[in-house]
Amino acid sequence: MMKLATFNINGIRSRLPALLTWLEREVPDVVCLQELKAPDAGFPESDINRAGYGAIWHGQTSWNGVAILAKDAQPVETRRGLPGDPDDTHSRYIEAAVDGVLVGCLYLPNGNPQPGPKFGYKLAWFERLIVYAKKLLDSGHPVVLAGDYNVVPTDFDIYNPRSWLKDALLQPESRACYARLLEQGWTDALHKRFPDEQVFTFWDYFRQHWERNSGLRIDHLLLNKPVAALMRDAGVDRWVRGEPHASDHAPAWVVLDLEATADSTKKTAVKKTAVKKTAVKKTAVKKTAVKKTALGSTAAAKKSVVRAMRTAASRKTGK
Repeated sequence: MMKLATFNINGIRSRLPALLTWLEREVPDVVCLQELKAPDAGFPESDINRAGYGAIWHGQTSWNGVAILAKDAQPVETRRGLPGDPDDTHSRYIEAAVDGVLVGCLYLPNGNPQPGPKFGYKLAWFERLIVYAKKLLDSGHPVVLAGDYNVVPTDFDIYNPRSWLKDALLQPESRACYARLLEQGWTDALHKRFPDEQVFTFWDYFRQHWERNSGLRIDHLLLNKPVAALMRDAGVDRWVRGEPHASDHAPAWVVLDLEATADSTKKTAVKKTAVKKTAVKKTAVKKTAVKKTALGSTAAAKKSVVRAMRTAASRKTGK
């Protein structure tokens, strides 16, 4: 089993103890982190390694920053930065292969205030993600796109939308982009696991929103079809949000049965072998039948010759 989680840490240096506590308690296999708020040189690699995790990261001073951690392994980096805009300097996307799964870790722009250039950048970034996500789907590889999407998909994914109507997270354009992403064939893991239950991943620091469970669901794990078939569970580690000096997000996660892929491949191979053996057997039976037919025909021919010779002999002797 693989437990893959996404967690907006909201400052990895200031919240490193909280991160290490969560890693020790929940032991996720793969972790996507957002909002590192630290340059590459400021990433606490040694602390992460001592906790038993290999890591790759894409940092930025004071803002943004993403990372992928893997338990007892080193993620194999496949991409750094979302394609489509060579002038984009924000550290918002990193991608790696871990145990046969391609993991994309993303931190989508917040977009506030809207309208304005920040909201325009959010939508442009979303469009680039939609284009690239389609390429990942077409690749046929098992893929997970996990991170802080900064979009509340529906009114059901927020405690009360009235106070957030002007926020970029709830705008029709933001929601439409997310819906278009799902229409490509991605599965929203938390929504699949809790279709009729409100599940939140973010509670801001104001007006006792955590204490009142006034939350939003903006951290998502999107699975392509091969990975969605392996999903066994999903959830949110809510307890992390209640810890001292906590991030305003809680880790969201999905459990994947990777052994099912191996079993399926094995069964397919066995089935193919059985079909091949059956085909060989049928061919052998057919050849045997042909041989018997040939032998039968030869025997019949010999009998006909013998009868003809006997008839001829009888005529000569008058019998």
